[in-house]
Amino acid sequence: MASRKRREQQQLEWEQLRQQRGPEPEQLLIEALAGLPARPFTSVLSTSLGRGQAVAAAVRQLAPARADCHFLDLYRCQETAREFAESLPTLHCECASDLPEQPVDLALLPVDPRGEAELTRDWLQQMHQRLRPGGLLLAATSNPDDQWLHAEIRRLFGKTTRTPRRKGVWYQAVKGELHDKYKNFDCEFAFRDQGELLQVFSRPGVFSHRSLDAGARTLIESLDLKPGSRVVDLGCGSGAVALAAARRCPGGQVLALDSNPRAIECTLRGIAANGMTGVQAVLDDQGEAGERGTYDVVAGNPPYFSEYKIAELFLRTARRLLKPGGQVLMVTKTPAWFEEQMPRMFDVVESRHHRTYHVVTGVQRSTAAG
Repeated sequence: MASRKRREQQQLEWEQLRQQRGPEPEQLLIEALAGLPARPFTSVLSTSLGRGQAVAAAVRQLAPARADCHFLDLYRCQETAREFAESLPTLHCECASDLPEQPVDLALLPVDPRGEAELTRDWLQQMHQRLRPGGLLLAATSNPDDQWLHAEIRRLFGKTTRTPRRKGVWYQAVKGELHDKYKNFDCEFAFRDQGELLQVFSRPGVFSHRSLDAGARTLIESLDLKPGSRVVDLGCGSGAVALAAARRCPGGQVLALDSNPRAIECTLRGIAANGMTGVQAVLDDQGEAGERGTYDVVAGNPPYFSEYKIAELFLRTARRLLKPGGQVLMVTKTPAWFEEQMPRMFDVVESRHHRTYHVVTGVQRSTAAG
């Protein structure tokens, strides 16, 4: 009787999870999991495009001893961990540069067809490395006409089963032995600032992988720093702006913040390669790092998604960190929102066209609220 009640409860939880419409690739993986033949899966590894919907379904259905959900964004990682902390104690959420090293029986990969191709290749390769021989990969994309992901999986796994659906397709493949097809997707490049070369590192998943973004170049060219300045680079990515700022203000302090652990890793590598001192790189998703009211300049290139929520966070962080009279610089292609919002928080707000961007600046008031 107890076993029957438990099965009924699991079925109820399963249906509730299916009704929580997360990203379509996660929903496709949930459907794929429901059709798996009975076999023991003691360990599960997954990435997520949402809040761990697919791996949560795997934990509820398969009851593995351990399940790991990996994120490249600290905010989504912490939100997911809080959501499942009590109901799924065997599900561990991790925000790190790479997937956990321990071998696993099942790997789940939801893929956004609009996402970064090299990052998908990187995750596929790492999952192939982590899977035990005979371990199973389930991957899904919301592109019903996909051919690219299919080819990438076959390159690593060989025989791959394709299951098309109206809103996408999922793939199933079994791990064979290790082989020599693994690639290194890291990149090192250089850019020139005021006549000097700076070495930069990037990895898939870091903004503007393999190149210096034009917005970052615009921000660098807009910096007017003095020796000893204290500078914050919000959303530092590969760290190019932070490195340029450190070179321009000898004896100063530079704080680079990002919610992506790979961005922090790349920035730290750049600091070491360029022999920089006085530069910190901190994983931070809420703008909580840094001492309040002690910085001369805060610069950022906010992403365009999230309906300006991240841009608003950048401005609140700048307001907290800047000393009176300090300057905030935001680079954007859509200046209207900044031109409307920044006068509520800063004085002397100006918008200047530079290259194909606008740089919107403001000055910290003498009495800034937290």
